[in-house]
Amino acid sequence: EVQLVESGGGLVQAGGSLRLSCAASGFAFDDYAIGWFRQAPGKEREGVSCINSDGSTYYADSVKGRFTISSDNAKNTVYLQMNSLKPEDTAVYYCAAGRWVLRPGRNDEYASWGQGTQVTVSS
Repeated sequence: EVQLVESGGGLVQAGGSLRLSCAASGFAFDDYAIGWFRQAPGKEREGVSCINSDGSTYYADSVKGRFTISSDNAKNTVYLQMNSLKPEDTAVYYCAAGRWVLRPGRNDEYASWGQGTQVTVSS
């Protein structure tokens, strides 16, 4: 059974940092791309970042230079380090797994999803 479990969300002041974790199980982790998405109230889910099986990465323009994605294959875990957080980063953050991801910012490229973790950035 494929499982993706996010953790690390919370409340932080603007300018602060958080590190999200996505623990994966039930599939060949090394062969999959793992993406991070977020959804704010009343808005569509948007792609934030992705790390492919070859280690290449993708970032949405809104987070470039502030967020860093990394993977620990020994732990089957992907991290999203979020620095210089802004109130507009407030959202539920989801991780997702996809086997053949050509368009990393698109929801439909990913087959499996976690339950999400809330990130709230106060001004």
